[in-house]
Amino acid sequence: MRLSGNSLLLYAVTDRRWLGNQTLYDQIEQALAGGITCLQLREKELAHDAFIHEIQEILPLCHRYSVPVIVNDDVDAAVFCKADGVHVGQTDMRVLDVRRYIGNDMILGASVQTVEQALQAQDAGADYLGVGSVFCTQTKPDAEMVSYNTLKKICDMVHIPVVAIGGIDQQTVKKLSGSGIQGVAVVSALFSVPDISHAAAVLRTYAQEICLQ
Repeated sequence: MRLSGNSLLLYAVTDRRWLGNQTLYDQIEQALAGGITCLQLREKELAHDAFIHEIQEILPLCHRYSVPVIVNDDVDAAVFCKADGVHVGQTDMRVLDVRRYIGNDMILGASVQTVEQALQAQDAGADYLGVGSVFCTQTKPDAEMVSYNTLKKICDMVHIPVVAIGGIDQQTVKKLSGSGIQGVAVVSALFSVPDISHAAAVLRTYAQEICLQ
């Protein structure tokens, strides 16, 4: 499954700290019902074999909703499970090396914080960029901050889609209007709330308002 149309509009990133009595499968199913358009499986602490099992379980669920599954960081797991794509950060495997490894059929995303990084990732073969943190976030409290002006400049300078991430919720998302982004990535605003489906529906509406201008 490749990126198309509004695939990146509401980009959900998993975080199992808020599972409570639910399973990750349950939470993702609720998010899909609410209207997320892309899912990133991010598991920094999960053992490799367990992560493989998780990807294989989640893939068919997301594909029933025509939602692509992006694996964070673990390129080998993404390729082994035939995930739709992989996402890497500045301290992970280089974008150019990842593209050579996965070929041209998988989606490749890259986290960037500057215009220079954005242009380098684009030239190296990234299909989209994750830019942030655009707001303060408890999910990654040590994340480097990216100003609105830098976000807008990145959007103006590249020809691939840009997704804003970091501290985005129903209040802050509106501040990204006019930046040129084509999607918003959310973590706690989606998975830490009691009604995930409702939160997804509301966030998607806001995302449409600011990203489809």
